[in-house]
Amino acid sequence: MPENDQPMWPSSDEDRSSSGARKTTPMSLPDPPASPAEGSGVPKVTGSEPPKGSWFAANVEPEPIPGLNAPAEEEPPPPPTTAKQDLADRLGSRGSKPKPAEPEPEPAPTPVAESTQYIQVKQAELKPEAPVGESTQYIEAEQEPETPVGESTQYIEAEAPEEKPDTRRKTPWVPVERDVWPGDKPDRPGEPQPDKPEAQPWREELQLWREEQQRREEQLKHPEPPQPRQDFQQRAEAPWAQRLDVPDNRVAEPDGRRPGLPPEPPRGIVPPASAGSLARPMRIEPDGQRFDAEATVGIERPTQFPAAFQQQPQPRTEPPAEPPPPAEPATAGEPPKKRRKGKIIALVVVVLLLLAGGGVAAAMPKVSNRLGLPWAPNAPKGDSPDPVAATRQLQGPDTAGQAPTANGVKSVLTGPAGNSALGQLNGSVVDPVSGTTLWDHSASAAVTPASTTKVLTTAAALLAMDPNTRFSTKIVQGADPGTAILVGGGDVTLTALPLGTESPLYPGAAHVDDLVAQVKKANPNVKKVQVDLSLFKGATTAPGWAAGDAPSTFATQIGSVMADAGRQDPKNNNSMRVPNAGSVLASTIASKLSASPGGQAAAPKDAKVLAEVKSAPLTELVSDTMELSDDVLAEALARHVALATGQEATFAGGAAATIKVLKDAGFDVAGVKLSDGSGISTENKIPAKLLTQLMAAAAAPEGKNPNTAKLRAMLAGLPVAGGSGTLADKRFETSASQAGRGWVRAKTGTLTGVNTLAGLVLDQDGRVLVFAFMSNGSDQQPGRDAIDALATSLRKCGCS
Repeated sequence: MPENDQPMWPSSDEDRSSSGARKTTPMSLPDPPASPAEGSGVPKVTGSEPPKGSWFAANVEPEPIPGLNAPAEEEPPPPPTTAKQDLADRLGSRGSKPKPAEPEPEPAPTPVAESTQYIQVKQAELKPEAPVGESTQYIEAEQEPETPVGESTQYIEAEAPEEKPDTRRKTPWVPVERDVWPGDKPDRPGEPQPDKPEAQPWREELQLWREEQQRREEQLKHPEPPQPRQDFQQRAEAPWAQRLDVPDNRVAEPDGRRPGLPPEPPRGIVPPASAGSLARPMRIEPDGQRFDAEATVGIERPTQFPAAFQQQPQPRTEPPAEPPPPAEPATAGEPPKKRRKGKIIALVVVVLLLLAGGGVAAAMPKVSNRLGLPWAPNAPKGDSPDPVAATRQLQGPDTAGQAPTANGVKSVLTGPAGNSALGQLNGSVVDPVSGTTLWDHSASAAVTPASTTKVLTTAAALLAMDPNTRFSTKIVQGADPGTAILVGGGDVTLTALPLGTESPLYPGAAHVDDLVAQVKKANPNVKKVQVDLSLFKGATTAPGWAAGDAPSTFATQIGSVMADAGRQDPKNNNSMRVPNAGSVLASTIASKLSASPGGQAAAPKDAKVLAEVKSAPLTELVSDTMELSDDVLAEALARHVALATGQEATFAGGAAATIKVLKDAGFDVAGVKLSDGSGISTENKIPAKLLTQLMAAAAAPEGKNPNTAKLRAMLAGLPVAGGSGTLADKRFETSASQAGRGWVRAKTGTLTGVNTLAGLVLDQDGRVLVFAFMSNGSDQQPGRDAIDALATSLRKCGCS
């Protein structure tokens, strides 16, 4: 075979094999001409112009040899070009011929997982009398780069030596699937047999190929530097050549072994390409034997290779990386490492957050002060002082030694008492230890007292009733079993705050929810709730009250029962009050019982009690009245004084009972006129002298005055200057009064043009002085500041 007739790898990526998967295109097989039966069957490629991209196109103009690469006689005209190239078009002529015009490229085939093979077999024209044998086959495999690696399209074209054409018969179109099944095949006429002399070259070539395979496997295991390529003359000496290029993505078998191939199916049955694994590339010998051929896709070719199989070196394609091994399942009791690591990270984050939060909290002044940390604002700046011995006995005011004198008191009060902001001033100062009056400034004249009226009311309540007296509120069953009646017992401190929430205004107060819970337990079928307000009688507002006093921020219509003294906000002393607070409370209870309000009604005598709650003791109610200057609670106390003395529980009855109780206790009530018990009424008149008498009795040493034991509770609720109650806001703030902060305790009284103050102070000698200052005709704020300065002057007094 001439040197330039060797097989060549394709120089083009054109794929003219198929337009779709599983489609076959018939290819004509011309009738073979008659030839002697003993013909050698040597393959001869007949002439047609090699197309562009042909695998077997000649590189060098060969020397024409008649009968081998040049026809012995005149060549017949080439057959017409079909849609698919015949063998001559695919292989090209052995001689050098001009290249035909380049055909227009066909559209790229649709990528498919498995493509169809076409095998075109063209037999040489033989003489009519020659037996038709099987011709030699050439197998070509071509794959375009765009075709997905899977199964590539192969063309197998065979061409026999061409002699005289025979037009008497036509060979059929043979569609062949891609897979080529290896296996032994029976001998075929015209093929070289192993025991014949013409088969000897193929055995030698087979042996060379096998040795080269062995060397190749050795080189794959132990790579060596590439050797120079063999001369193309070796290709020319090879009588037979075959090339297969198919993708082989299979992982190499250990020790270079390949998996076994399935047995060959019966002749005439072509298995589909999808059956089983991909077919191995095969080398078909002229004698019909088939051997594994080397895959040419994705494998680097050794440079030393038999001439018949010499090819251009291909770039090595690394096998795909093996997928990572699956994660081992966690054993029992042992969590996965990743999860454990995640838990550890989460735990560390939580600890860091806690430490950061603790650091931020420790930096806060309140927290650091509580914990006594070194950076706390109130941390001691020096060493702690040595402990000092302390006695457990509390010491009261000094009652021994030199007593304060009238001249001493007069000297400190003369200047402040002359302040014109006080208007008309009435006042009195008394030493409670001796009962001596130290300063008297029109003290016997009765003037409008405002809220200092509560001094008389609370004193009368403490004198007329037991200090532990509690006022009761009940719910009884009406004539109809489905009706409940709220009976007012004179407790206006009942709170609407939830159970467990202490009232900030009335500590120890009963809860409305307690009443409701008892009713639900005693009679769950209550359909209607009524209210009995018959305990307090008469008008609900007193003479001398203005139209806007009830309801207001300090008072409402007086009744025998209400919640939080009628306040809309139970926690705000200055909250607006609701009108008719008793009826509003009955509606609230009805709503909590899922019943309807039924208005006012009188409870039947000896009615069944469904629920009952009680107020705080009287002493605490007196303290609340004094500290908050609570007008509604004071009016309730006045009515209880009336009830305690057998009088009607009205404004007039309460006033008359208060005066009577004080008179019976030995106090001078001359000139006293009362219209209510709170001091809202402008018709009330009280002399300063009576106020100091009551305060002196409450502050006297034990055993000196028989009323002291009962009246002492009145002092506990007196507001502290600059600290509590009505003296906490905007009081004792001027330079003339700041010295009295914390030392003066007194009951305030304020109306339009009226400022009063009655209480006690501890002077610089440690002696207690009681006082009553009443200013009429003064403006509110200037009068307050002036009267506060007057009380502070007693604190500065060294009156002995």
